[in-house]
Amino acid sequence: MLEAPKFVELIDLNQNLSQNFYHKLGEGSNMSTESYGSLQMSSGGGSVAMSMDNSSVGSNDSHTRILNHQSLNRVHNNYSVAASVNRVRVSNGLSNDALAQALIDPRFPTIGLENYDEWTIDLRKLNMGPAFAQGAFGKLYKGTYNGEDVAIKLLERPEHDLERAHLMEQQFQQEVMMLANLKHPNIVRFIGACRKPMVWCIVTEYAKGGSVRQFLTRRHNRSVPLKLAVKQALDVARGMEYVHALNLIHRDLKSDNLLIAADKSIKIADFGVARIEVQTEGMTPETGTYRWMAPEMIQHRPYTQKVDVYSFGIVLWELITGMLPFQNMTAVQAAFAVVNKGVRPTIPNDCLPVLSEIMTRCWDADPDNRPPFSQVVRMLEAAETEIMTTVRKARFRCCIQPMTTD
Repeated sequence: MLEAPKFVELIDLNQNLSQNFYHKLGEGSNMSTESYGSLQMSSGGGSVAMSMDNSSVGSNDSHTRILNHQSLNRVHNNYSVAASVNRVRVSNGLSNDALAQALIDPRFPTIGLENYDEWTIDLRKLNMGPAFAQGAFGKLYKGTYNGEDVAIKLLERPEHDLERAHLMEQQFQQEVMMLANLKHPNIVRFIGACRKPMVWCIVTEYAKGGSVRQFLTRRHNRSVPLKLAVKQALDVARGMEYVHALNLIHRDLKSDNLLIAADKSIKIADFGVARIEVQTEGMTPETGTYRWMAPEMIQHRPYTQKVDVYSFGIVLWELITGMLPFQNMTAVQAAFAVVNKGVRPTIPNDCLPVLSEIMTRCWDADPDNRPPFSQVVRMLEAAETEIMTTVRKARFRCCIQPMTTD
């Protein structure tokens, strides 16, 4: 079990920080980023992820506050990119980026990561490219570190809100703790982090394929080849089996937070507010996204790791059909339908029985009836064997209704 003695008193940032933390600046971004508070564990940190469709809880189109941060403006006005060349290499487009300037300004020393100082990045090895997403308190950039493609998350320290600054600092430390301890081929790899007086920086591997949701959108919601869909579902299930074995909860498992590596394997991302599973009564659901959210979270009831299993069932349906869950509903309408009408996505008629069983068991209204990920992995392995031996070239081609009532 992952120990986190410093952070047992974790305070939820859900209502203050989480909703639509980032919005996409352009196509080709590799991460599905929705919120810094979008992932809730049982006691420590995570990666990044982004999307801006109507699946978000409480979409608000908020504009970044970074440009209004007086301290950051002072850095921008008084410091030139040219002076920073011996520190951090930045693209020309960042000369007016106050947040990037705050990171590269050599007048402000890098602050250690306390118990994780070995993960402190050397800013001289960091090469920052353009931002591909931004939100009220931060931005995501593509770049390189020591020659490797990376994703760079910069978070602004609120200047005039000490309480929020304290909570964000705590979240940052938890994210570093979690990423530093999670090591699995299906979990996004942590490169390092650093702190400066006005900005926090987290660096992870860059997933060239973008998020699963972006991949499906580019396919115009066409179904994924069945063999690939099951393989990617297995990647997610194995990664989540590992996470749950550490007594952690992801809390925002969805296609936006699943990144596709160059070899088409899946990397689970966005553990920013995950935390060690203890007093579930204290957990609140606002950081999740309604389309993938278990009914007990929507209803603000106590919950366990089984909320991740429910979300996985929805993700599996996405991979098989290529469609957005409840695409003809708003996120709030979907939440109402799930809780009050027992609505779930419609399973295609030609779906393999074993896959249909996995989905229906995973999104069962009773958390106790949902299988653990260890069992989900075994069921998917059986499905993979069946596909390889009997329906190698099968692909779901079907027109389905967006929902059905259980």
